[in-house]
Formats: sequence, structure tokens, C-alpha cells
Amino acid sequence: MYKRLIRFNHNHNLFLFGPRGVEKSTLLKNNFKKEESYWIDLLDPEIEGEYSREPGQLLSIVRGLHSEIKYVIIDEVQKIPKLLDAVHKLIEETDKVFILTGSSARKLKYGCANLLAGRAFVYHLYPFSCFELGNHFDLQQALEWGTLPKIFTLSEPETKRAFLRSYSDTYLKEEVWNEHLIRKLEPFRRFLEVAAQCNGKIINVSNIAKDVGVDSKTVKEYFSILEDTLLGFFLEPFHSSFRKRLSKSPKFYFIDSGIVRSLSRMLSVSLIPKTSAYGETFEHFILLEFFKLNSYFQQDYRFSYLMTQEDVEIDLVVERPEKKLLCVEIKSTDHIKESDISSFIKITRDLNEINKCEAIVLSQDTDVKKYDHVTCYHWKDGLAKCFPEVQQCNV
Repeated sequence: MYKRLIRFNHNHNLFLFGPRGVEKSTLLKNNFKKEESYWIDLLDPEIEGEYSREPGQLLSIVRGLHSEIKYVIIDEVQKIPKLLDAVHKLIEETDKVFILTGSSARKLKYGCANLLAGRAFVYHLYPFSCFELGNHFDLQQALEWGTLPKIFTLSEPETKRAFLRSYSDTYLKEEVWNEHLIRKLEPFRRFLEVAAQCNGKIINVSNIAKDVGVDSKTVKEYFSILEDTLLGFFLEPFHSSFRKRLSKSPKFYFIDSGIVRSLSRMLSVSLIPKTSAYGETFEHFILLEFFKLNSYFQQDYRFSYLMTQEDVEIDLVVERPEKKLLCVEIKSTDHIKESDISSFIKITRDLNEINKCEAIVLSQDTDVKKYDHVTCYHWKDGLAKCFPEVQQCNV
């Protein structure tokens, strides 16, 4: 197993959220000793049925646990939100530490579930980061197949395609349909394909609604489902004194490039460097790394993008507490020239006059270059500079 960047406080109750297939259970089994843990796996239909009928039995079971059992681990707790009432009571009256996992916050969020009122830390787990894979990381493979853990157990393209297609189908059936998050499956299936084709682009809800054959309200609800089931996130437009020049619509990104390529039916098409598809997927990959590392190292960075009315764009704007604004341009080229980033140089110079900022370019160019106030790094070195904590992690 690859060592993950995420670090837990073993003496405090916690929620561990993450989409299906990121190996939340495997991570916990490697972090919490079997002989010290009592497991409740709600993915097991029989166990789920027992606790659905009588969630209160958790009280008597935990009260009767041997003193050597320190941890109570409940896998996929969103399946039975009522269990959290019992967990809350047990936290108050026992010395057990509760570890709760979930692949969807939706039933907890909208079902008025007891979220333990700050009595549990919240962590998120994602597909692998490049830093977790170390020497086993391959950029081309990551772009084409994504970094869901299962992918790294498969060697043939045919089996990788089969897994990603199955993953998408499993998500539809288990995470959405079985949990009664939608009334009709077919429009949502069409939406997923359209949303994947719009990955990383500014969202036009009206156009997507027309393509899917539903109203705009339904499309917004579908995006909300993707967010709540941890399959994607919005990148909002940057707000500042630049506001009169900015786009006001967000972008949406899926949590993995392999999922995007599966949903958009592009798995059989190779990604060729210097093509627009390659560039878009590379940008997606870098944004995901920022997203994961910010979560794992709990930096509280806020991410956005900037697009002026003249269609000049900054791929990523990072607001960092007590630090300068960070503006990031992402280029998939292996040779950065000043002409490649002339617009970025100009807009960040203008932005620097209002909000003091740092401007960097991340690309596949291995040389560090400086053009005006902009520093260009190889993408991995640039990420390590933005998140120096990765250098301290023995992964």
C-alpha cells in the first residue's frame, strides 16, 4: 500500500469523508490496530439491515466492549444517520474514540443528522496525489487513467477501461439511485456525460439543461449531488476590486481525470501532448493536486479563478492567510517562453497594484525561469514550494 499524506489525531473522534474507491477502509485498517478496534461495516447488507431496524443497539454493544477496545469504526455512516445520535451519547459517557467514514455527506447534511457538534474532527481522502505515489508516479498514466487506487493494481488498458466504466456505473446505481437522491436515472446519466464534457469550463446552467432535457433548477440540483457525494467541486470566480471585470459563473471539476474520461466516453482516445485535450487534462491534474494538498495539510487556502471581460484568464488564484495572493498559470509545455505567458504577466502586474500578489507558472519545463515578476517552475517543484510540508512527509 502507498503511504498517504493525510495524518490523523488518534485520540480524537473523527469523520473521514471521501468518494467511493479511495480506500478509506484500507487507510483506517493501516492506522488503527485490529485488536484495538470494533468495526461496523454498513456496506454489508446484513449489518446495515440490523442497525437500520434497531440503531439504538449500538449503545448496548459499545457499553459492553472490552476495555482493550479503544476505537469504534463505523464504515459508511451516512447509510444510517440515526446512528449518530447513539454515537453522540456514547462520546459523552464512554472513553471510546469513534471513527466514522462516509462517501456522501448529503443524507447527513439534508437529513438533519447529528453531526456531533464539533466533537469529531473532519478529514477528507481523495485519489492518490503524485507525492504519495513517489517513484511509481507516471504523468501520462495519471492524465489518461486518473489516480484512483484500484487503477494501480491493473496493468492492461482494457482492464483499466473496464474498471473506470464500472466505477461510473456503480456510482450511478449505489451512490445515487439506491440512496434515492434522484427520481429518474436516465436524465442524471445524460447530465453526467455533459458535465464531464464541461469539466474545467465555466458552467452555463441553461445550456446544460437544454442538452440534458431538464430545467435549470434540476441541473443545479444534479451538481449539488456531485458535490455532496464528493465526486467534484466548484471553482468560484475571484472576487476583489477587480469585480467589474470578472466572470461571475463558477467552473466545475470532477475529482479525478479518469472519471472524467470515462463519463465523457474518451477512455479509448489517447492523450497526445501539445493538443488542447492534453492541456486541459494537465490543468485539471494540477488543480486537483492543489485541492488535495490543501486539504491534507489543512492550510485553509481559498481557491478561485479569474476571467476578465476581455477573456484574459488566471487559471488559479490562491488566497492564503497572512500571505500574498498567489496567482498560478498552468501550461503543459516542456519549454516555457515569455510569449507564452505575456497575458498572464500583464494581468498579474495590474492585479499586483491592487492586491500584492505572487505570480508563478507551473509547466513541464525543468528549468526555473524568471520573466518580469513571474517565476516559472517545473510543476512538481512548484507544488512543493507551495506546500513545503510534502518535503517533511516520509511517503
